[in-house]
Amino acid sequence: MNRVVDRLIAIILLVVAVACVWRAWLVLGDAVVVWRGVSPSAEASASIRLAALVVAALACLIGALLFWAGRLPGRPNHQAGAPLFGRAAEVQDTGRPGLRKVFLALPLVVLAVLAVDRFGPWHDRGGEIASQPGEPKPNEPKQNEPKPAEPKGQDVASAPPVQEPAVPPAATPPAPSPPAPPPEAVNPPAALEPLTPPALAPPTPPTPVPAPPEVAVIPPPTVAPLPPPPPPLPTEPEGHRDAVVWLAVATDGHSIMSASTDHTIKLWDIAGKHLIRTLGAHKDMVRTALFMPDGVSALTAGDDGEMVQRKLSDGAVLHVFSAGENGGVNKLAISPDGKRAVTGHETGNVIVWDLEKGTVLHVMSGHDWSVSAVAVSPDGTRAVSGSIDGTLKLWDIDSGKQLRSWHGHEHGTYGAVFTADGHHLITGSGDYTIKLWDLDSGREVRRFDGHEGTVYTLALSADGKRLVSGSLDGTARLWDMETGNQVAMFDSQSGPIYAVAFAADGTVLTGGYDRTIRDWPAAGGDGVVLFAGAPG
Repeated sequence: MNRVVDRLIAIILLVVAVACVWRAWLVLGDAVVVWRGVSPSAEASASIRLAALVVAALACLIGALLFWAGRLPGRPNHQAGAPLFGRAAEVQDTGRPGLRKVFLALPLVVLAVLAVDRFGPWHDRGGEIASQPGEPKPNEPKQNEPKPAEPKGQDVASAPPVQEPAVPPAATPPAPSPPAPPPEAVNPPAALEPLTPPALAPPTPPTPVPAPPEVAVIPPPTVAPLPPPPPPLPTEPEGHRDAVVWLAVATDGHSIMSASTDHTIKLWDIAGKHLIRTLGAHKDMVRTALFMPDGVSALTAGDDGEMVQRKLSDGAVLHVFSAGENGGVNKLAISPDGKRAVTGHETGNVIVWDLEKGTVLHVMSGHDWSVSAVAVSPDGTRAVSGSIDGTLKLWDIDSGKQLRSWHGHEHGTYGAVFTADGHHLITGSGDYTIKLWDLDSGREVRRFDGHEGTVYTLALSADGKRLVSGSLDGTARLWDMETGNQVAMFDSQSGPIYAVAFAADGTVLTGGYDRTIRDWPAAGGDGVVLFAGAPG
């Protein structure tokens, strides 16, 4: 992909270089006239313009050759389809980033030079070279000299004749009849009134011609009024102060746990619609917060490279698991029995943890890019990891061996979810698609299309019949798993959605950029702010 982009940039630079050469050729034609000694200042101006255009053309040509040959490698700091926050979305520049940026900005600079050259102060009436005050212009007849005849075929529209004001004849002797206007004159001057005798009065001025009446322009009627702006969102002091990036619903359905880029984890009461407590905070943004199967603790992980087990009753820390050199924990999944945890890291490694002993079972490498999704099968024997380069890998948790690897998406893979049978996997992606995979064959079974931005998060209903997806396009969508059809769409109108979940009553919960947690009816329609964010 980077190779295609570099060659496209090379073509753009080559086109700009050709434009510079063409403009330099025109300036050279004007300079031939100037260098005949008509005006020293105009000669210097033409020389400077010609030199600037030649230098710009050479620079663009050099840049085009470098880009075409791939001598200016480098990756963008934010890969297409990657999340809009956190260190995992950052990619270090390689190669010659400074020189690359110079040549990327070069076409804009050269286009500005061409615009200045075309419309600069040295132009007069569409391209004539300006002369010093009091000096005649090239090819312009001097005063009291006859004007040379215009050659046939000249484009009159490009250089319209300048009509000089008529000079009234002296009283004595009588003035000869004025010559007929030249044939190329578009608007000949009006005939002068007859002169009065010299002793009586000066010539009578011509009668002014009244201007035509102005026609009132009536604007076309407005087809439809613009929609009103969305109402301001409510706020509460105890809400999250930054984006909500994870939601988890307790097994009993009474509470919600949320994680945020403000580093905190919060526990909410759904029925009472109030904050139960802030469970704790990480040193960096929190990516995942999950209820443990025991119902009394939670496991959270984030960009600080730590996975922390906390008590739900008071947030007390029970154990801290450190990823060490493996870097930040981008995603976390727990086995159904609560004995194992699988984490995906920004270094591309996948780690299997023994939660009972607090030790590492396996460090599984294989991804070349940061891991952006992990999931554990319902039977707890297998795990799936997805990377921001679109690859997917299936692992055996007990042995740590890779079972399958395939390229599932054109961009990053996010929100991996196993189906209840354990033989199928659902993934979202930066290519705007959601795919259902048969893990036994690695074959794509179904595709869910509709989002207009990266599909960042997925959740499957308890009965496995419905899927909800959240996207950076600002919408959440509800899908029928049997047909792949979209059932409902929920538009936040306030930025990307980073987290989705199903409430116990079947409604859809979302969290996102606007710091709020919302509840949406499963049949579609407007949502309500369940828990507001803190004041901005």
